[in-house]
Formats: sequence, C-alpha cells, structure tokens
Amino acid sequence: MEAPPAPAEREHPLARLARKQDIMKRTQRAVTLITAAIAALAPAAITAAAAASAPAARSTAQAVTAATRVTATIPVGRFPDGVAANARTDTIYVANVNSGTVSVISGRTKTVVGTIRVGRFPVAVAANPRTDTIYVTNEKRRGTVRVISGRTSTVVATIRVGRFPAGVAANPRTDTIYVTNFFSGTVSVISGRTNTVVGTIRVGRFPVAVAANPRTNTIYVTNEKRRGTVSVISGRTNTVVATIRVGRAPNGRAGSPRTRRPTPSTCQGPPTSSRTAECR
Repeated sequence: MEAPPAPAEREHPLARLARKQDIMKRTQRAVTLITAAIAALAPAAITAAAAASAPAARSTAQAVTAATRVTATIPVGRFPDGVAANARTDTIYVANVNSGTVSVISGRTKTVVGTIRVGRFPVAVAANPRTDTIYVTNEKRRGTVRVISGRTSTVVATIRVGRFPAGVAANPRTDTIYVTNFFSGTVSVISGRTNTVVGTIRVGRFPVAVAANPRTNTIYVTNEKRRGTVSVISGRTNTVVATIRVGRAPNGRAGSPRTRRPTPSTCQGPPTSSRTAECR
C-alpha cells in the first residue's frame, strides 16, 4: 500500500479521488475473481451431493409413495362419517350421516355391494367379527343403535340408548357393545346376545369416542369438554377405574390389544362434506 502523506503535506483533492478509485477497482477485481472461483466449484459440489443423496432420497420417496398410495375411491352416501371393517368377511361399513344409510363395501372388489336404511343421522359404526354383527349409532335427540346382520345386510334390532349417541365399540370376546351418549354424559352397555342395555356408566361431560381392549376387557372413553379427559372403564365391573387428563376436546380413540395401551385414532371425527370413502 502507499504510504500516507505527511501530516504537514496536504493531498490534492483530485489525487485523493484518483487513489480512492484505484482502491475500489482493485477490490472489485478481487471480488470478481472470488465469485468466478465459487461459481466454478459450485456445480461440482452440488452434483456430488445430489449423487450421494439420490439413492437415499429415492428409496425414501418410494417407501412413502408405497405407504400412502390410494388404491380406490368409492362413492357412498352423503356426509360419510363412521367406518368399521370386519376382517373375517373383508367387508367395510360406512355410516352416511345425511343419507340415513350404511354403505356396505366389499374389500375384495372395492365396490358398494349394498345400502342399508338405518335411523336418522347415523354417525359411528362398530363390527363384531365373531358374530358378524354391526352396530350403528343414530345421533338424534332420543338416540338409538341399529343392529345389522352382516350375513343378510338387514337391520335385526333397534336398541334405545341415551341422548345423542356419538361413539360405539364392540368387545368380541365378551360380546358386549359400548355406546357413548354425548348429552347424557353416560356410556350404555349392550349385551350382544340379547340386544338389550344391561348397564349405564356415568363418565365425564360430552363423551364422544370409545374403544375396547378385548385382551384386558378395558374400555376407554374420551370426554370432549373444555379440559378433556379419558375415562377408563373396567368391563368386568362396568365402573370407571381411572380418569386421565389429556388435551382440549379429545375426539378420536383406539386401543392396542398387544401393548395394552390406548393409541390415537384417525377413524372417528366430525362429519365432512366429502361424498366418498377412500380405501387405502
């Protein structure tokens, strides 16, 4: 670099301007060289990184695609909500809230093979594979449960339960059905042998979803109030043995017989505007 002028010496304004311009040109030239070097190296680095990550990304994408692939879209009734499957017969049952019907779907052909007229506002569905019986809640003011024979696809019984029945679950081992009554704050216990209510259990406010663990004969009920809870019911005594505080407005529930622990459910929820049920 040039030596600065002596304190006593005054630099001419034009000379100072020329010196500044020269410094700026040198800096600009250095920046240009660095930028060119980076631009030359970048494609090679990107290509190498892409080549290294391509197999992993491709295998991950293939796995995700295989896991989420939609195999069929099946038109059903209006506002389909509840759905249940009978693994023994490979049959699926869908409750159509605004149609007042249940669509019967063949899992083999992925087509609707029957439509069953039930009560007003059918919401939740449960199937007992041992007896090939299906239970549907009709969410009206004086709620009922329609019992459907899977063999004949006809309603064989109507059971009166509490106000606005929202969820239903079956324990195949004990042939017992549990129905949550939203505005009654209760669970109706139904005998699958007699198709009658054999007990009523008081739970929390606004019970919605219900699931049964047949191995432990334990029932889990979500109470959809401001500070949500899950009521744990003993199927042997038909009493609440525990109350678990969870998040706000709990809705879906499912049970894992192998781990004996409750797991989240994606099968139950509020009605949607869709007119199709998707089998994945």
